[in-house]
Amino acid sequence: MAEQHDVTKESAGIGESLGKAGVSVKEGVVGSLKGINEIEAEIVTIVRNTVSSTLKMTGDVAKESMAITKDVVKGAISASEEVGTGLILSTKSVAKGIIMGVGDVGGDVMSVAGHTVKGAVKGASEIGADVSLVARRAVDGVIEATKEIGGNVEETAKVAVGGAIEAAGAIGTTALKAVREMLVGVVEGVKEVASSALPKAARGNGGTVQERPQAPPPPPEEPSGKARARRGE
Repeated sequence: MAEQHDVTKESAGIGESLGKAGVSVKEGVVGSLKGINEIEAEIVTIVRNTVSSTLKMTGDVAKESMAITKDVVKGAISASEEVGTGLILSTKSVAKGIIMGVGDVGGDVMSVAGHTVKGAVKGASEIGADVSLVARRAVDGVIEATKEIGGNVEETAKVAVGGAIEAAGAIGTTALKAVREMLVGVVEGVKEVASSALPKAARGNGGTVQERPQAPPPPPEEPSGKARARRGE
């Protein structure tokens, strides 16, 4: 009996240790994720402020947006090369910051979206990073930023995905296939979100907005007594 009691006590001790280990890991992961969120938010702020302030100084938003976008993406890739990691983590935040910075000064967000994703995919290929993951993160950043600034999310998503596929195609068949597979359904997903946001009464069975039927024309007015008399009625 004493031996059985010891075994039970030992099992309980192991269970308690495992429980503590789970809690420790959970707390560590939560702390790390909070730290990652803070890092990402900081990157968005840095990129956004840099892009908007630089464009304001140049005075020619339309002309300089593309050049600054290319420069910022290159800077982010150089940073990840120097550190040895972080491109996949930072890509979304960099893309988001670029779009928001251009939006702050009234720039062409749609064109910049395509160039941002192209630059990210090309840069990922040059340093040997996962092109498909970088493409997805860049597209996600562009879409998220467009939502926040109140832009045309569906059209911007199409341009961003098109930019990723174009850049991947220039790299090679394998990259193109990987990016296509990674981005499949992104534009359709955006469409579904937009569709679900529409009032239900305004949508037909197919989920598209239906025009309201026009009211029938009013009946002709009954002629007055004088008019009937003139006609001999």
